[in-house]
Amino acid sequence: MTSSEIRQAFLNFFKSKGHTIVPSAPIVVKNDPTLLFTNAGMNQFKDYFLGNKTPEHKCIADTQKCLRVSGKHNDLEEVGVDTYHHTMFEMLGNWSFGDYFKKEAIAWSWELLTEVYQLDKDRLYVTIFEGDAKEGLKKDEEAFNEWKKYVPEERILLGNKKDNFWEMGDTGPCGPSSEIHFDSRSDEERKRVNGATLVNADNPQVIEIWNNVFIQFNRMKDGSLELLPSKNVDTGMGFERLVRVIQGKQSNYDTDVFSGTIKEIEKITGKQYDGSDSKQAIAFRVLADHIRAIAFTIADGQLPSNTGAGYVIRRILRRAVRYYYSYLDYKQPLLFQLVPVIAKQFEQVFPELQQQADFVSKVVKEEEDAFLRTLEKGIAKFNDIVDPKHFMVEPTKRIGGISAFILNDTYGFPIDLTQLMAKEIGWEVDMQGYEEALQQQKNRSRAATAIDTEDWVLLHDNSLNEFVGYDSLEVNTRVNQYRKVKIKGKDLYQIVLQKTPFYAESGGQVGDKGKLIFGNEEIDVIDTKKENNLIIQFTEKLPAVIGGEVTAIVPRGRRQDIAVHHSATHLLHAALRKVLGTHVAQKGSLVNNEYLRFDFSHFAKVTDEEITQIEAIVNEKIRENIPVIIKYMNREEAMQTGAMALFGEKYGDVVRVVTIDPSYSIELCGGTHVGATGELGFFKIKHETAVAAGVRRIEAVTGKAAEDFVDEQLAELNIAKAALRNPKQLSKSIESLLAEQSELKKKLESLEAKLSNNLEGELLQKATTISDITFIGGTVEVSSADVLKKLANDLSKKANGAIVLCASINSKASVAVALDESLLSKGLDANKIIKEQIAPLIKGGGGGQKTLATAGGQDSSNFQQVIDRVKGLL
Repeated sequence: MTSSEIRQAFLNFFKSKGHTIVPSAPIVVKNDPTLLFTNAGMNQFKDYFLGNKTPEHKCIADTQKCLRVSGKHNDLEEVGVDTYHHTMFEMLGNWSFGDYFKKEAIAWSWELLTEVYQLDKDRLYVTIFEGDAKEGLKKDEEAFNEWKKYVPEERILLGNKKDNFWEMGDTGPCGPSSEIHFDSRSDEERKRVNGATLVNADNPQVIEIWNNVFIQFNRMKDGSLELLPSKNVDTGMGFERLVRVIQGKQSNYDTDVFSGTIKEIEKITGKQYDGSDSKQAIAFRVLADHIRAIAFTIADGQLPSNTGAGYVIRRILRRAVRYYYSYLDYKQPLLFQLVPVIAKQFEQVFPELQQQADFVSKVVKEEEDAFLRTLEKGIAKFNDIVDPKHFMVEPTKRIGGISAFILNDTYGFPIDLTQLMAKEIGWEVDMQGYEEALQQQKNRSRAATAIDTEDWVLLHDNSLNEFVGYDSLEVNTRVNQYRKVKIKGKDLYQIVLQKTPFYAESGGQVGDKGKLIFGNEEIDVIDTKKENNLIIQFTEKLPAVIGGEVTAIVPRGRRQDIAVHHSATHLLHAALRKVLGTHVAQKGSLVNNEYLRFDFSHFAKVTDEEITQIEAIVNEKIRENIPVIIKYMNREEAMQTGAMALFGEKYGDVVRVVTIDPSYSIELCGGTHVGATGELGFFKIKHETAVAAGVRRIEAVTGKAAEDFVDEQLAELNIAKAALRNPKQLSKSIESLLAEQSELKKKLESLEAKLSNNLEGELLQKATTISDITFIGGTVEVSSADVLKKLANDLSKKANGAIVLCASINSKASVAVALDESLLSKGLDANKIIKEQIAPLIKGGGGGQKTLATAGGQDSSNFQQVIDRVKGLL
């Protein structure tokens, strides 16, 4: 069976058992502060397990794109080194929400594996939970008795809490699990060593392929377990591992899931993949794995960046670049060439990548180009660190932990590449010092983002949490539940209402603020967010009495200001596609009461002429006062109308469609909008910039904010006019002024050159000799740091010696140090002198080359000490 046939057989099997087949959720997680990425098939169903949402279907099956490179599920450094760990992988899963339980789940697992896939029954082992006395949990006899119907008892193994008790997190749904393992060793090896002894022992040939989780409990904040009202089944089967055992391969990378990509890498690099443990073979595996994670995550809307999920993707990409750079001897972008191969391979199951293949390829290529430049800088910095010229005594041939950390943190230079290069020249790296510096950084980061959450206090056994804010901004309701949270050291409270007019931050639109009125007590709502499917109001305190009726109020003015900016994003999106082309797709947005920010795919700067066209189209649509029509309809029906959906969003079967003239703009959107475009009044673009490879950003304003912006610009213009004595033609007056300035600058430079020559002559006459080195030091009067730097450089060439010049320029200290090339062999270094000796004296900083460096600072009182310090070094 091919991998495509294996995947389809799984879905067909569970469809025949009454399961509804649903699409994969995006790989990037939204509305869940506990996750950056979908790391398990169950993530998109968390609300069902938590009881926040009623499932549309009791039994579900799917294949889910997953990513495990952060948090406790972090396999990144194993990927490529072994044969079965991956960054992105597919998780085949079947689910029961209060329908079937252990009996059916176990029977169907066995039927699919042995009858449909026809795996050798003698090679299968199963594990069940052995119990845990500390938790008061008994052995899972129910699962044991069900497995006895199919598997000999000697191949039903007991597993501990670590291996056979699954938990969503520190709190939440959990339960015992039953794993299925496959022994792919040869018959001879199986005779020599019993496979049961190799289960969960990290043997690459005896691997887990499927895990059946039986969710029975809820873990509370205090660690206790409560029984859930309904029992659920959550299963996950690693697709890549399953394909490997069905296709009879010894490595996941030998299957047709990866073989096409590996062949393409061979073609590009001219090197052969031999499946060994060599660095070259590992590089092939790293690239074949990493390109999937990179491509699918970008297609789902997450661009590489320096923070959060974007940083994880950048890290994966850079690991891949480092491998082909170091071990495949390929020094130019490679990964982007693999995107079309992946897009074609998964076109039928995950079509979103094929639809954006050009965009993803360009983003990846720009990231590769940038990191290859970083590698070159890092190599230069590494060479600088180990350069013998920088050591006054014989070097210890050991790169300090701080230096290694700075290489990694500041220059983006991977630590393992630092180790490799050090080893090649007979050096070592202080890894303990590096790890300590890294841990300190992690601790700082963790402290900055720490969130401590207490258990929910339930006031009403009512799962209703209804948003009514499209139609009502004031509603009488009750508090369903609340809890205390500590965020960045500050105590806050999260409140969930039965009905709420507060819009939760989503789709780029900020959360509502407002008031909760409990009798005579008012509580400010400072933000509203969505966590999984709960709409949560944030407050800084709780009322004295929280259990009664509460009036929830959203201020009309702020909501209207947000609505005009959200409707403007739809008008802007359509205008961009008309002016720039239909390749434009939304890549992110921020909508608040002050402005809108809109990110979109485009590979060139938007010109002033194009900006004018875009503004004209949007303002024309505003003047037409087009009604904004909002309807709910079936997703397929909505897509047939031409509605635009965002890549990386998860849509339900019923979607909210916002139409502003069917021939102009139809989008799927959950945000708040105006009744007609005339409410926007006026639209103006403030800025257009680049934010990432292939992504541009427009910041714009509408309504009262647009008026205020234009008024500010006119006020600035009037100030400029007044300063120029209100000329009739402002542009001509400015051109004349600039021409006059340019002429004066030339005259000033000519005069400074003459003065500098005179000053140069005076300083040369004051030259002294110290240890056979010509030395010139003094305080001078010059107009700029550049003039000071040039003067010092010219003097060093004429005097063939060491120069230190000081000047007070605009009440700031400036120092220049210049050295003749011949002095470098004596261990002198202008850059080190400036940084280590002079910068502290003038309370500033600086740097430069070995022969010429400068510093700037706040303190001009120590110039004589500066001169004496340099003189002392000679």
